[in-house]
Amino acid sequence: MRFGILGTANIGRTAVLPGIEATEHEALAVASRDEERARAFADDCGVPRAYGSYEALLADDDIDAVYNPLPNARHAEWTRRAADAGCHVLCEKPLTVDAAEARELGEYCDERGVTLMEAFMYRYHPRTERAVEVVCEELDDVRFVKSSFQFPLGRDVEDIRLDPDLAGGSLMDVGCYAVTAARLFLGEPDRAYASAADTRNVGVDTQLVGLLEYSDGATAEVSCSFDTHDTQHYRVEAENGWLEADQAFVPREDDRATLRYTVDGREVTETFDDVDQYRRQVEHFVDCVRHDRRPRTDAREAERTMAVIDALAESADQGTPIDVAE
Repeated sequence: MRFGILGTANIGRTAVLPGIEATEHEALAVASRDEERARAFADDCGVPRAYGSYEALLADDDIDAVYNPLPNARHAEWTRRAADAGCHVLCEKPLTVDAAEARELGEYCDERGVTLMEAFMYRYHPRTERAVEVVCEELDDVRFVKSSFQFPLGRDVEDIRLDPDLAGGSLMDVGCYAVTAARLFLGEPDRAYASAADTRNVGVDTQLVGLLEYSDGATAEVSCSFDTHDTQHYRVEAENGWLEADQAFVPREDDRATLRYTVDGREVTETFDDVDQYRRQVEHFVDCVRHDRRPRTDAREAERTMAVIDALAESADQGTPIDVAE
């Protein structure tokens, strides 16, 4: 499969492009609104073609699929444009700015017969797959999940993640990981309550803590921040044990991913060989395209995640608990 890359975002350069190159597939072209920037990216990364507009890339008939790492508020527009060009789309998270837009975008791509997948790469890591297996098959009656993704974003930088017009904020950027982890292990919550702060006075949350409530009394705590030390963690508490993972979403290159859990008093630590979760993500995407299957992280899954994010954001704004839309 031949990929086109919309934009020169760092995540594409350092993670997804190497993931594509580690497979049998090819990154054929890159586009930017600045042709010199596109050419520099192409030269640095060995991409054969560079375009000075996204429209020009989408007009290239040799492109089979598009990777879309544009700012959050631009995801839907350019995913639709790619679908109109007949291109399958691997789109960065969060897929859209809210649940309604995720539903509409999924329907739009279905109508045009193209595959749409949200790029939650950690869902394709063997550790995550094993964690789901342990929770589903060995832990009884999960009562509590705590998940967090925090990192220090420099205070002296201009960053799209701090721009409200581009759907920035810590909840949208890294909090979405914490929300997906809570949903992964507990399912869909009924109500959300959140407290957030805009510590930089930029119009977006730079830290947020939320509580998710479930109909059976189970709860989940999710947190995210641009202001604190690097934390990537989830922990699952059940009647007969627990499970936890550190560096849960983006394992460091010098760390071997581990999963720790206790079931009925039996303590286990599993260690996973170093894998490229971005490569595995690309392989899953291509497999779904070839066999006309829905991706694990498709638009329906994104809609459910965004319903929780919508409720958390509204709760933080209103100061009251908010029901999560079905």
